[in-house]
Formats: sequence, C-alpha cells, structure tokens
Amino acid sequence: MKMKKFALVSAFAMACSAFAQQGAPTGAAVDPSADEQKALNALKGKVEGVIAWSTSRANSHHDIWLMNADGTGAHALTSSDNVDWFPRISPDGSKVLFNRSKGGWVPENDANYPEKWDLWTMNIDGSDQVKVVENATWGTWRPDGKTIVFSRAGKVFTMELASKSEKMILDGEKAFNKSGVILQEPNMSPDGKHVAITLRGSMRETGVWDLEKNSWTKSGDGCQIDWNFDGSKLYRVNPTGNGGTAAPSEILWFSAKDGKQVEKVGFFGIPKNVRLMDLPGRRSHEYFPRLSPDGKWLVWGATDKGHDHDMFDYELYMWKIGEPVESATRITYHSGNDRWPDIWLGKVPETAKPVANVAEVKTLAAAAIAGGVSEAKMDELIKSIDRLTEAVNALTRTQMDKNMAAEGAEHVPAASLENK
Repeated sequence: MKMKKFALVSAFAMACSAFAQQGAPTGAAVDPSADEQKALNALKGKVEGVIAWSTSRANSHHDIWLMNADGTGAHALTSSDNVDWFPRISPDGSKVLFNRSKGGWVPENDANYPEKWDLWTMNIDGSDQVKVVENATWGTWRPDGKTIVFSRAGKVFTMELASKSEKMILDGEKAFNKSGVILQEPNMSPDGKHVAITLRGSMRETGVWDLEKNSWTKSGDGCQIDWNFDGSKLYRVNPTGNGGTAAPSEILWFSAKDGKQVEKVGFFGIPKNVRLMDLPGRRSHEYFPRLSPDGKWLVWGATDKGHDHDMFDYELYMWKIGEPVESATRITYHSGNDRWPDIWLGKVPETAKPVANVAEVKTLAAAAIAGGVSEAKMDELIKSIDRLTEAVNALTRTQMDKNMAAEGAEHVPAASLENK
C-alpha cells in the first residue's frame, strides 16, 4: 500500500514538473476576419506611439515585444530562456522596465515570490539590457523617469535608478495588522501621496493606501487597480460583466478625489458611468487594462476561455475612449499568449547608434575600393565614416577643454569656439 502511494505521489510530482517546464503554448498566427481587417485598416495612422507587451508566440517562456500603437510592425525586443513580462515604458519613451525570471520557466502565479524575479531595463529598441533590482516584481516608473516603484511580496519600495538607493514606503503586514498580506502591482499616484494596490495572500481586494495618513480605502474586489495620467481616475478589473465563455470580468473606472474613489460598487450593483469596457461576444474575459498617457486610449487583453494570465490565448485590443464599445479594435492575431500591454504615445526616441571603430571603417573601405559594392553597402560605409568623424571631433573638443582648464586660461568650451 505504501509503495502504491509512493508511486502515485511520484507520478504526480513528475507530471507537475513536466507541466512546470513546458511554459506557455507558442501557438500560431491567425487571420483576421474581413470586418476585423477593416477595423485594423481604419486604425492605421490614427494614433502615433508604441505598445510593449509580453508574448509566448516565439518563445514559450515569454519575450517582450513592441509594435506600433495601431497594431503594425510587431517585433521582439528580448529573446532569452527566462520569462520576460510586465513591461512598462518610461515617461520619455526611451526605455522599458520589465520583470525577468532568475532562470527558466516561472509562472506568473509565482509573482508573490520575489526571490524568483529581478527587474531589468532596456532601451526601447531592445539594446542595453541591464538588471536594476534583484528579488523584485511589479516595477513601474515615476513621472520623472528617474525613480521606480516595485514590490517584494508584502512590501513596497521606491528606488532611484542613478544611486540605487532604495526606500521602503509600505509594509503590508504592519499596515493591515495581518500576516501573509501580499501587495501586488503597486501603482503610485502621480503626486506621490497614494498607492493603488491589489491585495493577495491573506487578503483579496483592491484599494488605495494613503501614505501620509496611513489609511486604506477599499475599492472593491477584482485586481489590477491603477491611476490615469493626472490621478483624477482609478480603473481596475472587476469580476462581473459578460465574460464570454470564460469567467465574468470587465473594466471599471471611477472618479478619484484626494486619492479616494468617489463612486461606490456594492449591493446595489454597478453604476453605468463606471463601466469602462466589457466586450460583447465570446471573447470578453478582460484583463491587463492600461490607459494611454493622455487618457484617451485604452489597451488591454481579452480571452474567450480560461483565465491563467500567462497560458491562455489573450488577444490585445485598442479603443478610443468615448466611442462605441463595438468600435474596439483587436490588434493581435495569434493563438499564443499575449499579456500585460503598455502604451506610450508620440514619436519614439531613436537610440544612439554605437560609434564605428577604425577596423570596421577600414574593412568597409577596402571592400568598396575592390569594387562590386552595393549602394546599400556604400551608404553604410559613408554613415560609418560620419560616425567615426563625429566621435573624433567630440574627443578633440573634450581634450581642448581639458588643456585650457589645466593651463588656467579662461575656459571657453571648444564647441563655442567652433561656432564663432
């Protein structure tokens, strides 16, 4: 009997281990219907910006991808054996902050275990990937782009990126006088006075913590509570609504005054004016809502079956707030998992290209002299020479400034002399 029990437990453990190693389905591309394609065409050029999100379409462990806000130009920013998710674009659009597992496949359900995750940043083109915080999840930017907010299980911290100086701003177990409280997705208000939080662990609700008064205002059930750009609105996922063929869920939003939610949701139901998005039809299990920086657009994910954030076929949608719900445009068409989008509006800053070195220029020049070089290669050579020239000029100007300072002369920057 004991041997049978042991064999059964071993088989179960092996099955769980195999499941844990498999990651998410990579899926396959699907074609939009005629009406969906028409909606995509109508969205093109209507909004300028980018959307970053986590997807399993090319890697079962999830990579960070980027596309234009109208759904075009999708491409990968990361590619690793680790799990990359929860991307957040910096206020100036130049960088992406994201979660990365310490090794291999780790499910999103383990976000409560900070020892399994680190926070990384990279340029908006995917270059210069750097680990910035160890043992942390749910990283977000402050408006100045110099500080981030994140959590470690039941505690919330801020950190200045330049100095790496951390400061704990909330201890969940002390604040709620209850053990086992987990603080998920802490989103600090633009003025820095409040933190919107999804409570998990020994508590399950959403609300706002007042950092000055040390007080909690409950919003309701659900999850993923966040602020709009100026703190005048709160929005979150609520376990009500259509839900399609999956469990009910919809996106609500509320007016906020002094960090507190104005409208109430409870026994008498949900006021019509707080219902922000609930898609009609089968694909209506909404999650991962994100308002654009100007508050005019909503991007989110929805699935027609299942719930697990990192496993099921969530598709991403874009919607101009105030237009009919039916006008929401589906912008991803892939049966892999797509989750946690973030949107940034405007012209994306270009990452400075590395300066060509002398060896590179010599190689290109030799090839050009030998003949038979394409026009594209010749353009590449000219650009490399230009970058090298700029670098030499910059070094020369810097050295001139240093020499003049060392000689005690009146310090006039070399760049100024060139302009005279």
